[in-house]
Amino acid sequence: MIKRIVKLRIRLEEQETFKALFLQSRSTIQSFDCYHVECLQAIDDPYIFFTYSHWASVEALNEYRNSDEFATIWKKIKALFGDRAEAWSTEEVITRDNK
Repeated sequence: MIKRIVKLRIRLEEQETFKALFLQSRSTIQSFDCYHVECLQAIDDPYIFFTYSHWASVEALNEYRNSDEFATIWKKIKALFGDRAEAWSTEEVITRDNK
């Protein structure tokens, strides 16, 4: 499993639109072997949002990223940006279960 973190700077006047788009898109995203997806907002900078998602594999993430659904969602969200998005694909190296 991989975990994906995407940092988005959303213009203040577009934040409610962004939240609505996220809610509308969540089930579509999860239909691509995405086990979990959530939206977070920075406490110290209200313009910064993060999406945090768990994917079955890099292949599952890439299948979504190459889909028509992603192209449609991303086009709408990108129009709300105040700056370029940043993204990281990660994997756990230390967990609570590690001794």
